[in-house]
Amino acid sequence: MTKKKMEMDIVNPNCAGIDVGSKSHYVAVGQALEDVKEFGVYADDLTAICLHLKEYGITSVAMESTGNYWQNLFVELEKHGIRVILCNGKFTKHAKGKKTDVKDCRWIQKLHALGLLTSSFLPDETTEQLRTYCRQRTNMIDLAAEASHKMQKYLRLLNFRLDVVVNDICGLTGLSIIAAICKGNLDAEKLSELRHGNCRKSKEEIAKALKGNNREDFLFGLKQDYESYLFYQKKIDDCDKQINLFLKTQINTDPEKKTKNR
Repeated sequence: MTKKKMEMDIVNPNCAGIDVGSKSHYVAVGQALEDVKEFGVYADDLTAICLHLKEYGITSVAMESTGNYWQNLFVELEKHGIRVILCNGKFTKHAKGKKTDVKDCRWIQKLHALGLLTSSFLPDETTEQLRTYCRQRTNMIDLAAEASHKMQKYLRLLNFRLDVVVNDICGLTGLSIIAAICKGNLDAEKLSELRHGNCRKSKEEIAKALKGNNREDFLFGLKQDYESYLFYQKKIDDCDKQINLFLKTQINTDPEKKTKNR
């Protein structure tokens, strides 16, 4: 019994496939081995890729959204008027046999030529910039939270059970007491006087919770993480200011907004 072959129409005849990498990009303008060429990742190399594609009459390119290695190449390709299909890697990972860069770029080119790849959503430049600021702010929040967890760990090792007498060690009472401890004040009675008026626990109970072992190494660690916490809080505040400035600038330059104001 003879095997039947299924033929598929070429949807994108003038297309290429690019396997994006951290140190090199492999470009396939066809399915033959000689149609594959390796390029570097420097600015001149990205320009060379575009000129290479133009030489072969390529008008459309498909590549995977691998990490953030694709971004500079994407910008350069669009600058040269080449349409880019940026696809999710899960749609291009089905080539049979041993995985190689040459095979991957040829497989991407084949799928794109047959019209089997769709582009991922890409935000406009304004949205992308705002997303960068917001992601940076999220990173700083995560680092601040990690620093606060480490402060709580050192407090417990010092047997300063601040977590028992306050709801949040990074609240008004908690941070005031931690700041005093880091400055060398280890007197439980004096530390309890830093209790904020909103704190539910009495000075006497707070003083009981702050009689610790005063180990120098734990105090050093606490001070380090307290300073880190303050540093990240400052960075979060900087991110907030930058986001507000960016949003105000965009609102003031929005043509629709200007029209409404008139």
